Amino acid sequence: MNMRGLASLALAMSVAGFANAQTILTAETASPNTAPGISIISLSEAAAKAGIADVQVTSGQTLTNSVQNVAEGKSDIAAAPFILPFLLSRGVGPYAGLGKEKGAELVQNLAVLYTYRISVQGLYAYDNSNISGWDGLEGKTIFNGPPRGAALTNARLLIKLNTGMEEGTGYSGVQVNWGQAVKTIQDGSADAFVLPMAFPDPRVTAALASGDMTIWSVPKAVYESEAFENVGKLPGTVPVTIPIADMGYSSGVSIVSEDDMFRGPGTVGGDIVNVSMDFDTAKGLTKAFIDNLDSIYRAKAPFMSNAWHGEVDVALTDMCGNNPIKYHPGAVAAWEEAGYTIPDCAK
Repeated sequence: MNMRGLASLALAMSVAGFANAQTILTAETASPNTAPGISIISLSEAAAKAGIADVQVTSGQTLTNSVQNVAEGKSDIAAAPFILPFLLSRGVGPYAGLGKEKGAELVQNLAVLYTYRISVQGLYAYDNSNISGWDGLEGKTIFNGPPRGAALTNARLLIKLNTGMEEGTGYSGVQVNWGQAVKTIQDGSADAFVLPMAFPDPRVTAALASGDMTIWSVPKAVYESEAFENVGKLPGTVPVTIPIADMGYSSGVSIVSEDDMFRGPGTVGGDIVNVSMDFDTAKGLTKAFIDNLDSIYRAKAPFMSNAWHGEVDVALTDMCGNNPIKYHPGAVAAWEEAGYTIPDCAK
């Protein structure tokens, strides 16, 4: 090769290297003090540390919209409770306006990098609110999530499962965006709260400034019922039993259960991308996640150590069955190179 050719090759390699170092990705997630929020914020830190990409994160988003944005190519990465791709694939619930055909088309554009437990849905109230538990919600006003999203869908389902009541007849619902959640908990807008929780939950901890609280477990009879078992079959929902001693609360919070265990439906999901993301980028992002599980992810907040980051067991990830999305091929390569076994049904 002559000198001109060598110079051209060197310039091309330099430009390519510069472009790779400057890869910019956009990401959407929930509030920054939640498992989805911290997960994607941590991904941005891990990706920058590894030189993979500059991930620009927008937090405080309604994930229903974020999932659709990734499917439509408007955003690169989003946190996704797995119930949302399921609803999208059928064009129902918050995606009813799209219709079944469009929803089924869009869901084929989604792939997973890694999974985690987002929360466990539960009931809590201030001790001075005169709430006796699940059997005391009739006629009450309940804050049950944002105006549109998986949390609201799951809360309504859990209330019906425990009480038989529908919103608007048995009780009144209050919905606000996550950014207003703590204020709404504290300002008396609702008598009780049926919301996603981490252990310990930042919203509960922050709201304790206004008084002591009680959290109620799902009763054992309900948890062991066929109806609850059917709820556990919904994509993105897994039964969770955790020792009360491991929930991370101390003074100010009481836990009500028949024994020393807290029970509830866990919401699982993951950070998703469009299937068009190139193999190397998806692999690099996933590798950055795996490499920084202890140093970044689990160190960010007290509840992150028990949020199931790094799990690939389908009993915990819910990546098979009715879940319509699979791991990105680049993610599969990263997991397998790190010594994990990804089941065929999730590839």
